[in-house]
Amino acid sequence: MCGFVGMFNKNADAGENRDIIKAMADKIAHRGPDQDDYYVDDTFSMGFRRLSIIDLEGGSQPIYNEDNTKVLVFNGEIYNYQELREDLIAKGHEFRTGADSEVLIHGYEEYGKDFTKKLRGMFAYMIWDSVEKTLFGARDIFGIKPFFYYSKDGDMMFVSEIKSLTANPNFEKELNRDRIPEYLCFEFIPTNETLFKNVYKMPPGHYFTAKDGQIEIEPYYIMKYDIDDSKSLEEWEDIIAETFHGSIKAHSIADVEVGGFLSSGVDSSYVVKEISKNHNLKTFSVGFVEEKYSELKYAEDFAETIGVDIFTKKISADEYFDAVPYVQYYMDEPLPNPSAVALYFLAQKAAEQVKVVLSGEGADELFGGYYYYQDPLAFEEYQRKVPKAIRKMAAKAAGVLPQGFHGKRFLTRGAQTVDEYYIRNNYNFNYTERDKVLNPNIPAKKPSEYSKMFFDRCAGEDDITRMQYVDLNTWLVQDILVKADRMSMAHSLELRVPFLDREMLKVALSIPSKHRVSKTLTKIALRGAARKQVPEKQASMPKRGFPVPLNDWLKQDKFYNMVMQKFTGDVAKEFFNIDYITELLENHRSGKAHNMKRIWTIYSFIVWYENYFVRNGEVAA
Repeated sequence: MCGFVGMFNKNADAGENRDIIKAMADKIAHRGPDQDDYYVDDTFSMGFRRLSIIDLEGGSQPIYNEDNTKVLVFNGEIYNYQELREDLIAKGHEFRTGADSEVLIHGYEEYGKDFTKKLRGMFAYMIWDSVEKTLFGARDIFGIKPFFYYSKDGDMMFVSEIKSLTANPNFEKELNRDRIPEYLCFEFIPTNETLFKNVYKMPPGHYFTAKDGQIEIEPYYIMKYDIDDSKSLEEWEDIIAETFHGSIKAHSIADVEVGGFLSSGVDSSYVVKEISKNHNLKTFSVGFVEEKYSELKYAEDFAETIGVDIFTKKISADEYFDAVPYVQYYMDEPLPNPSAVALYFLAQKAAEQVKVVLSGEGADELFGGYYYYQDPLAFEEYQRKVPKAIRKMAAKAAGVLPQGFHGKRFLTRGAQTVDEYYIRNNYNFNYTERDKVLNPNIPAKKPSEYSKMFFDRCAGEDDITRMQYVDLNTWLVQDILVKADRMSMAHSLELRVPFLDREMLKVALSIPSKHRVSKTLTKIALRGAARKQVPEKQASMPKRGFPVPLNDWLKQDKFYNMVMQKFTGDVAKEFFNIDYITELLENHRSGKAHNMKRIWTIYSFIVWYENYFVRNGEVAA
């Protein structure tokens, strides 16, 4: 895995431009500690940091075409590069390396921007045409690999991680205050904006052309369900099994050792079992000192059953809290998913022994793994039998009930249509609460307005399918894959996600919802496929997420006081209603309410803000 930076030159001095682009690349040295190099001309500069995975000796970047008029930097892996390479050689292109990256520049020469549609893999890349003075780039269809750009008054920069921008003297760093309400609701910004003003996320499945201070972005791929009702559940299980076997084979290509992340669930167990067929596999798992939250025993038992090595770590509360500033620094934007810290330690453990790991991200979104997807089935009878007016009255009455009151969620959501209540699997602060917590109040849209575009795209599908479609385009991209990339790359570890494969997606978008979710089961077809490979215990394991003892830790004096200090500090006073957020903390400690997620959302923002705006882009040690 790698990282890149690029900029349209604002300075005339070539030496100065090279110093700037190198400083930007040095900010992401963790993405590529094995090699760095740079390209500078009178218009554009780019830099690259490499983590060597394929063609260890010859795959250095930037990479040039035959006449050196085009230059490429690339982050990711192209799993079908060998067949693409054969096609391009047959058409007369000359390759200088054995790296997968080189097919991109020759493919662009041969087929233009539409070559991107041929790629199977995870990627973000850009190609500079020094003759046309034009930059072209693209991001993979899932958004596995990050890609950001800064655009203000004709000044443009392109980076793998936002922190690179802070090393450029022409970058005007400014907090995007208007987006804080969305962060409080969703724990991410559900658009292409970021919490840095004028810094944007390149959307997944899009490519762009930039020239003369202007950028044009267009989609090359848009997900669309094409449900096939003609096949039985058993047939779908076989199709998943065969396709996943092929995906694992493609994702295991490397010139270095490949390992696997292993938890208690079906997804990682299925991944590990498939890899272990052809590799002497090392697996990695983490848990907590508090045994009731630890999944290590499940992972260790499974590893012993299938005969693979497992390396583990138990995380203490002190270690967890000490790591938070580093986690929020590497994230670029605040991400308060508590499992991110555990993933930080998991990647650290794996990086001690391997350079590449495979993991199970994406299975829930593709194949229906979250219990929330069962909601439409639960609401079906209620909504059919109870008139809407009465359901609205019940929801209004439930709204005044305390948080966590049994039945509150059912009554509230049961009164709404799916596009009104759903944009992700849960809110941190709801629409009303976020207005109370902010100081001063910042006007913002209702959450449902952000999901409308995605619901409209799949208007003819059932509610389960529509919920999954929203998650594939928001929650997966903005949360799951962000923490997977940043926490692994923080330790110079390449993380591959074989469920998020082009061929697996084709299958997932065809399976009827009845083979994905029922009132009692999730991931029905996927579990059936996995059951052919892994023990029943793993195949039937319910979704647990990544349990963290944070709820309990926040009630302990040491960590309560640590958070309270932040909640009453200068940053908190600037952005939040101090009385409200300290009451959240007090009520959680006393057991009056379960406010862990709300507390962690605010705490993570404060720690992140201190890193980037108080310490000017340096981690708070």
